[in-house]
Amino acid sequence: MRPPLSRIPVGSPLRLLLLVCSFALTAYAGVRLLTDDWFGVALWFVGAALLHDLVLLPLYTAADRAIVRGLEAVRRREWTLYARVPAALSGLLLLVWFPLISGMVERRYRLVTGMSSHVFLARWLLITAALFGGSALLLALRLHRAAKHRRPDAR
Repeated sequence: MRPPLSRIPVGSPLRLLLLVCSFALTAYAGVRLLTDDWFGVALWFVGAALLHDLVLLPLYTAADRAIVRGLEAVRRREWTLYARVPAALSGLLLLVWFPLISGMVERRYRLVTGMSSHVFLARWLLITAALFGGSALLLALRLHRAAKHRRPDAR
């Protein structure tokens, strides 16, 4: 039995407008992207999917399991998010900026911008340190608050 049309959730008009606009923008970008070298783009997408599924997924799954096991050893499994979030953000930044971080496109980058790409590795490392440091600080603050609420006032 099918539900009546009035029972189908369609969302607000603004939500529908944003959804239609995002599909239109995606279609436009797809048409522009596939115009010149559709085979190269398709090959890149297939290669990226295979690289992710066959190499990257097992790597970050193994790293996550190692973190979870390490924190289980000290009976603090709830701390895993404080390692997962900065690691995921740092990994995403590395993935997006890898050609510049690794120096693979140094010559081309210098020709186009007139600047050196040697600063990208140091900046990525600083951002990664800041992410993990901020996460550690947040964990320390939450642990301090929890300890403060647990002990009775000694007035």
